[in-house]
Amino acid sequence: MIQRFRDVGLPIGLALCWIILFSASTAWGQPAPPTHVEAVDTPNDTGNSITVRWQISPDDKAGAGVDGKMNVVGYHILRSDDPAGPFQLLQEVAGGITEFRDDDGMAGSPAYYYRVRAVDGAGETADSETVGPVKATSEWFHTGKVYILIAVLLYSAILVYCIYHARRGREFFVRRIAGLEAVDEAIGRATEMGRPILYTLGLGGISNIATIASLNILGEVAKRTAEYETPLRVPCYDPIVMNVVREVVRSSYSDAGRPDAYSEDNVFFITDSQFAYAAAVDGIMIREKPAAIFYQGHFYAESLILAETGNSVGAIQIAGTDSDAQLPFFITACDYTLIGEELFAASAYLSREPLIMGSLKGQDYGKALVLAALLVGTVLEIFGVHWVSTFFQAAS
Repeated sequence: MIQRFRDVGLPIGLALCWIILFSASTAWGQPAPPTHVEAVDTPNDTGNSITVRWQISPDDKAGAGVDGKMNVVGYHILRSDDPAGPFQLLQEVAGGITEFRDDDGMAGSPAYYYRVRAVDGAGETADSETVGPVKATSEWFHTGKVYILIAVLLYSAILVYCIYHARRGREFFVRRIAGLEAVDEAIGRATEMGRPILYTLGLGGISNIATIASLNILGEVAKRTAEYETPLRVPCYDPIVMNVVREVVRSSYSDAGRPDAYSEDNVFFITDSQFAYAAAVDGIMIREKPAAIFYQGHFYAESLILAETGNSVGAIQIAGTDSDAQLPFFITACDYTLIGEELFAASAYLSREPLIMGSLKGQDYGKALVLAALLVGTVLEIFGVHWVSTFFQAAS
């Protein structure tokens, strides 16, 4: 009887041991899933993403293994438009990451459901609970940009204030700019010598801010040449700019009461090739020997070629550009040079038109306000007060 019990009990015991070991290995091999999973519409966007967040799995730790379990090495982000599935794999992310932004095909998409799957080094997985539904929607206002709104409103108030007082006849101080003071001198000299004036707007297109500033200056120069009956030549690099220039010059001649003196042939297109344009303008300088030359706009490597040729014919040269690399050449070869923002202030300086003058002074006050904030912020930072720097970081 005892022998029979031994013969039967030994295999049963071995079987029980194998079952226990298999169950333990299965339990050890499956990682714990991530917890506290949530999916929310991404705030302050245009409705093109959903943000999924979770807390890492308890098994998401460094090292070869923790408490006999294999570490979680990554997560799979799963998505479906049905809570019952099937769920599609969107992205695989590394362990330790707790957030994923889903921006895959959100335009006109339905509400989605999400799961986050923990994956260990042995390939075992464990899924979180299903969360959702969540639909991506756009917001009317970016709440993180409130400081920018405040700054824009403050700056706009300053501009409106300055324009209002400029229109009521208030005289705003504008520092003397030698190059602009010399405009009447240059035009007067050309008139006395009976020689033309040459005006070039550089190589910028009509959307270039320096070209737009140059058009404003050209309008004032054309008005004076119309009054003095001095020929004005404007060779153009861009055909679109040429058509705009013709309208600007025609309008200036009309404002000066001399529409009959305007000639469309004096505003002409040459070529849109850089050095071919420079060669053609140099040829005009050599042949017609203008008494005054204006270089106003955006220039490239042709700047020194033009300025040196103009200098060789004895013309008064007034240059202005926002191109830092070309300023040294103009300063060296020209009589006067408008540097940086002087180019943009020139139209207000020459015309004294209240709207433009008020805008100019409003910009100056806005810059002064920013400089004052930077100065105060620097002092406060030295003493360990960080609210100014925090403001600028939030507004950036």
